[in-house]
Amino acid sequence: MKRTEIATLGEFGLIRHLTQDIELKNACTLQGVGDDAAVMDYGDKEVLMTTDLLLEGIHFDLTYVPLKHLGYKSAIVNFSDIYAMNGQPKQITVSIGISKRFSVEDLEELYSGIRLACDVYGVDLVGGDTSASLTGLCISITCLGEGEKGKIVYRSGARETDLICVSGDLGAAYMGLQLLEREKRVFNGDKDFTPDFSGKEYLLERQLKPEARKDIIEMLHNAGIQPTAMMDISDGLSSELLHISKASHVGCRVYEDRIPIDYQTAVMAEQFNMNLVTAALNGGEDYELLFTVPLSDNDKVSEMTGIKVIGYITKPELGNYLVGRDGGEVELKAQGWNSLS
Repeated sequence: MKRTEIATLGEFGLIRHLTQDIELKNACTLQGVGDDAAVMDYGDKEVLMTTDLLLEGIHFDLTYVPLKHLGYKSAIVNFSDIYAMNGQPKQITVSIGISKRFSVEDLEELYSGIRLACDVYGVDLVGGDTSASLTGLCISITCLGEGEKGKIVYRSGARETDLICVSGDLGAAYMGLQLLEREKRVFNGDKDFTPDFSGKEYLLERQLKPEARKDIIEMLHNAGIQPTAMMDISDGLSSELLHISKASHVGCRVYEDRIPIDYQTAVMAEQFNMNLVTAALNGGEDYELLFTVPLSDNDKVSEMTGIKVIGYITKPELGNYLVGRDGGEVELKAQGWNSLS
């Protein structure tokens, strides 16, 4: 019998392989696999649903990730998917697999972070499941949200001449991870070791306690701007741009000197002797919003605090390229986070 290694397909290739032939049976299912969230039509509102699975040793390391922060982040990454569809998260269910090394107090810490995220974003925790685990801590959260009819934003709506925009700044979460990993290597079991995080607090916060960009969704709504396509940046800007290009059947041009990068990120990249733009393109876990808007919204979006226009959508035959500071073009590659590689 033929055996194909999962790594040859990668995460998104595997998802496509397993789900490409699925036929939707219910008229109320508007969007299935293939976007940031599924979409169901239940009358006056359209219901959104997304789920994320976090595994110890793959997605997080409890050597340096506090359980309360982990709980908060676990909820936030789901909220972010709902906002990326221009919706509002409303309910979550939480399922966990736990080994004997965890105490009741440990789980109280985890849930305190989840509950804090729910309080901050106005989301209800409505159920879940708990099981024993032989392989460490597993967390699976499903989030339900809602959106107005005609206002849901998919990856597939970008059109030629649309502007490409991002919120916030990129690469900081990745640099925070590199910093934590470095200090872990230096620590190596030394009980008296004190990590050096001075002046790098922003990077740690971006990695350990990210936020979903509810504020950006509200800002766009108040300005009367309806994005044509949108995603959150979880796997890296380059990967997400290629997702939008593929789903929308378009190409893109993104300018290196327009990619927003924080000062601490730049300093940390220099210390690690890393290419700063590569970190911003491929780092992932920023949970910022990547979206496209019609060219006619240029004046509005350019004046908004916390949003940067970084490029534009082209014809599909022109491909997907990063335009360097010298004007040279480099083809974008999906080199972001892939847990199956």
